Amino acid sequence: MNKEQLDLVRDYLIFQKLPLDILLEVEDHMASQILDIQKNENISFDEAFLKTQKLWENEFKMTRYSIFYSEKIPVIVKKIVKAKYNKILKKSLLYALISFGVNLLLIYVSDSQETYTDFFRGQNLLFLLAPALVWTLNYKIRKYVKKDFKYKGRSLYSIYQQNIGIMVATTSAMAQIVAKDGKHAYLLFRMNDMGDILLSLLTLFFPFLIQMTVIFGILNFFEHKKTLKKLSVFVAE
Repeated sequence: MNKEQLDLVRDYLIFQKLPLDILLEVEDHMASQILDIQKNENISFDEAFLKTQKLWENEFKMTRYSIFYSEKIPVIVKKIVKAKYNKILKKSLLYALISFGVNLLLIYVSDSQETYTDFFRGQNLLFLLAPALVWTLNYKIRKYVKKDFKYKGRSLYSIYQQNIGIMVATTSAMAQIVAKDGKHAYLLFRMNDMGDILLSLLTLFFPFLIQMTVIFGILNFFEHKKTLKKLSVFVAE
């Protein structure tokens, strides 16, 4: 397949609104399929390309994945995104559960409410500083992490780009948590104070959810960075 034909395939996939990392993966499969059809049926590139488009048309139908995308996306993007994001979510949940366990341990090793407050704020401060550190150390790729940053103005660089803003969005929530004293969790577990069980549970689980979201944002960022490295040769062409 010559460059002109490959460009036609790529332009077709860009028209289908595929992020660049998925586009390049699909492009290889589609190009191979076109060549196979050409060879097996002894037809022209245009005819084989048209037949291949029909074989893929269900994958390019638009659907919704409202958890992560406000607009409609192709079915194939949803399949790939769902698989990759589920993997990141599982890791985020695991790390957040470890942090949750550490928090419970800190409650029991604290000799007073004031001591636990220091531990509580220090632990959550780590989740406030971590995103800031990630952004600071990776300042060179900031232009590639904008939600609407596109390859040649037409295709998003990677599927992870959509959620880079999660780290920024959770910063204010984490800052509010750091400002709290966490005393209700301490009173529940150490003093058996059942006066406000709802507030005690909120003190425990709200930081857990925000920590999990922060971890997801950081892991998502590094997956985007990893993808950019893989695409660097292609982008330079």
